[in-house]
Amino acid sequence: MQKTQHYIQGQWVDGKGEGTPILDSVTGEHFTNITAEGIDVPEVLQYGRTKGDALRKMTFQERGLMLKKLAFHLQKHKRSFYEVSFKTGATKIDSWVDIEGGFGNLFANASLRKLFPNQPYHVEGDPIDLSRGGRFMAHHIMVPKQGVAVHINAFNFPVWGMLEKCAVNWMAGVPAVVLPAPQSAYLTEAVVKVIIASGILPEGALQLISGTRKDILDTVESQDIVTFTGSAATGRKLKTHPRLIEESVPFTMEADSLNASILGEDAVPGTPEFDLFIKEVRNEMTTKCGQKCTAIRRVVVPENLMEDVQIALGKALDKVTYGDPRLKEVRMGSLIDKKQVESVKNQVREIAKTAQIVYGDFDKGEAIGADFEKGAFIKPILLREDDPFNNEAAHVTEAFGPVSTLMPYKNLDEAIQLARMGKGSLVSSITTNDDKIAKDYTVNAATHHGRILVLNRESAKQSTGHGSPLPSLVHGGPGRAGGGEEMGGVRGIKHYLQRCAIQGSPTTLTEITGIYQPNAAYKEAEKHPFAYHWEDIQPGMSLKTHNRTITDTDIVNFGNLTWDHFYAHTDITSLEGSIFEQRTAHGYFIISAAAGLFVYPNKGPVAANYGLEEIRFLRPLYHNDTVNVRLTCKQKVDRDQKGKELPSGIVKWYVEVFDVNATEDEDKLVAIATILTMVQKKQTTFTEITDEVFDNALAKLTTDTKASWGNMTPQHMLEHIELSYRIAANEIQDFEIATPEEHLEKVQETLWNYKEMPKNYNFPLYKEGEIFELKHEDLATAKLKLKEARKQYQEFFRENPKAITKNAVFGEMTKYEWYLLDRKHLNHHFNQFGLLDQ
Repeated sequence: MQKTQHYIQGQWVDGKGEGTPILDSVTGEHFTNITAEGIDVPEVLQYGRTKGDALRKMTFQERGLMLKKLAFHLQKHKRSFYEVSFKTGATKIDSWVDIEGGFGNLFANASLRKLFPNQPYHVEGDPIDLSRGGRFMAHHIMVPKQGVAVHINAFNFPVWGMLEKCAVNWMAGVPAVVLPAPQSAYLTEAVVKVIIASGILPEGALQLISGTRKDILDTVESQDIVTFTGSAATGRKLKTHPRLIEESVPFTMEADSLNASILGEDAVPGTPEFDLFIKEVRNEMTTKCGQKCTAIRRVVVPENLMEDVQIALGKALDKVTYGDPRLKEVRMGSLIDKKQVESVKNQVREIAKTAQIVYGDFDKGEAIGADFEKGAFIKPILLREDDPFNNEAAHVTEAFGPVSTLMPYKNLDEAIQLARMGKGSLVSSITTNDDKIAKDYTVNAATHHGRILVLNRESAKQSTGHGSPLPSLVHGGPGRAGGGEEMGGVRGIKHYLQRCAIQGSPTTLTEITGIYQPNAAYKEAEKHPFAYHWEDIQPGMSLKTHNRTITDTDIVNFGNLTWDHFYAHTDITSLEGSIFEQRTAHGYFIISAAAGLFVYPNKGPVAANYGLEEIRFLRPLYHNDTVNVRLTCKQKVDRDQKGKELPSGIVKWYVEVFDVNATEDEDKLVAIATILTMVQKKQTTFTEITDEVFDNALAKLTTDTKASWGNMTPQHMLEHIELSYRIAANEIQDFEIATPEEHLEKVQETLWNYKEMPKNYNFPLYKEGEIFELKHEDLATAKLKLKEARKQYQEFFRENPKAITKNAVFGEMTKYEWYLLDRKHLNHHFNQFGLLDQ
């Protein structure tokens, strides 16, 4: 019998011994064994810490792009994961939540790279002035911890449970050791095999111990981070592990919880909210066969609506089909194994000591396409607890399956009290169209919940539902739920970073943080900062402008232009009792005038004004005051290439406006702002193909020149480029555009990036798999014809600069787009034959 494997220390290995049999949750078939014996846990953890350097040294941008690439790669293999997931008893929809929900975490965390600097560590918050005059200051940086993230996961989400945690620690630059629960570790193994084979992650970023190792915490260190998802009882034991206490190891616990869903008093039968509530409860009871830590366990409704809800829920549950999750007609699959079936039954019996079962039973049922006895099947169970304030079983016992308990409340205060009786939950929800009810419940129940969903007719279509944790939101809860937090966007990433306060001079801290700090030394630019490409601009690079005197006419004209006739600018008779002494310049005129002083008029790498991030007016400026400006690079932020624009990054500029003639009693600094510009990046991928470079390349080409790839001969390559020129110059246009209309825009956008063309691409005007027939007698003739075609192409666009001609792949193209394609195309084929000097 095969074993579920482990990936440790750079290799796939089997655990020692026969191990524990793992059965298909639906058929009961024995298909793998699992054992984690024989693994040297201390060595595994140390391997991750040592190899983690590669991940720690990557910038946030590089890590984010790595996650994005991994998510796309996994999507290509998702069909195989679904096949494995059916063995866990999950339906296709259940598997979608687990598998593609996990991929979604990778995508979501990848996008967070935009909120971090393009360096391996983060700079948090604003600078702090620790002295008068700002020569001694502080800031906070956050660096990746030097340890490993140890993730101990539950059986119910073998893919999502791994990726929602790993996406966060990888973004932070910390490697992971993942321990999935043995019941479903085979699905985690399947995904990890694809991840490792892709080579996308640096070695050591992910290790997998399939199953349980009770000694996993015995050798953790202070730089490690431990997360746990599972039962509250197990979590409490782990939380008090002596090693965690001795080393002060961060421990995040996300445990099962008795989540409550409240039906608002306004949501009576016949309202959209009543129907939404019934649907939500049914979905949360049956999704993943109720094996969700966020499922609705307590259904809290107004006492006068108990019968209505019980009947409506019964009818909704009647429509739930269960059986083989591979079948389309099956809505609910099975529990993970027979042991879990017995556990759920025992927990239901405990609750039923005071409550009554009003829907479902433990009798043998008819599972669609499966044997009820062989599979881990159980029917949905609804209990009713009429005295929830005196009987606590439903508030403390969780049946981890398709089970919920209905209970009444008299008023909203009672509903809040019942929700709190769960002693801390991951999530609660309230369905109401009364915003006052929603506010009162949310504010008063928030102390006991990690997340609260308010559901009504307005949000229903877009709502992600009661039981769906989202990467951008905190996932966790107080008390019984574990007291921990996972995910939560940037906040989640910071959990794996060490925060450190740094103190020093503004100049020193500028170098450390990569962000210009006010009062730091300027780095005088040799030329105007706007003349530099994004890569060549550095924080602190600065320009001091010439002076400008603000006249009374300037102020009046600006007011007339903008219609800003605030009294301080227009009515000097009304200044008494104000902070103004004379006619005052508009604040936005000061910033506009500052821009006029520092803007570089020539065309250059600065592509656009990207916005204004902050602006402060520190004191008034009057007519006849003279100002100058200091423009300094504050920070650089990387940016993905988008649409039809050349690759660029964002530069934040710190703008200081000074009153040149300020007296000693006055502060010369009168205004500050941070403006953003989009600055083009250098193009270093392609050689610019001037006529000289073109002629030299052709001179090197002989009939004996060999291609590095593809089946083209030198002459084939020349005739192919000639065809491209004749198409561009409008000589050949009698063909159809091969790219489908819906994909054309995305394909056109690739012209603007700095990525090389793909090798072995089949040009659509040629027959696939066949080399086209040559039309010229020899290579020399082909060279002459190519030069002739290139010249005609250049002359065509010189005479017709606004012309648009079509290309079989890229559709209709302008002169500039043909230039971009020509540069890529010539570099592609000239490099294919080794004709360019590298």
